[in-house]
Amino acid sequence: MDPTKSSTPPPPPVMGAPIAYPPAAYPPAAAAGAAAYAPQLYAPPAAAAAQQAAAAQQQLQMFWAEQYREIEATTDFKNHNLPLARIKKIMKADEDVRMIAAEAPVVFARACEMFILELTHRGWAHAEENKRRTLQKSDIAAAIARTEVFDFLVDIVPRDDAKDADAAAAATAAAAAAGIPRPAAGVPATDPLAYYYVPQQ
Repeated sequence: MDPTKSSTPPPPPVMGAPIAYPPAAYPPAAAAGAAAYAPQLYAPPAAAAAQQAAAAQQQLQMFWAEQYREIEATTDFKNHNLPLARIKKIMKADEDVRMIAAEAPVVFARACEMFILELTHRGWAHAEENKRRTLQKSDIAAAIARTEVFDFLVDIVPRDDAKDADAAAAATAAAAAAGIPRPAAGVPATDPLAYYYVPQQ
């Protein structure tokens, strides 16, 4: 019988006992070059804000690309996340509307779902800027204040939330003056997340 091959299993590890690793696990070259590959633990505030805005913009672009793919792949129009009867009731609130085609509430349900999702994405980006993991009313207000497309909601947002959003917009403008690149032409300076449209094909 070979003495190097034992039929008995090794003893179980003991809590707190040192573990011996083979020398090949840590080659000397890796230890010498570790300082060259060390991650940057501190980033300047302007660079961190620009990186965060770029990441949020990328997430928004991926969101819209995914929505576009989902719309093209949709074959089941009978299951909805929002109640069609309620949407139809809201549509009939306008006294000029007499008849509503069956497809109209379906389209409105999908449009409302996409609207809520995008507003949530933009509000979440604001919550992450403030290093929070809870979406608050002030995050939605800031998303509305920062995005030109949502200007029709400005009157609906309570004033105290609008003040928070204005403070956030002022902080964004101050960060832009500190060296964060300016948004593209036509995009408001207070909007770090430029609105993204999926191109027509």
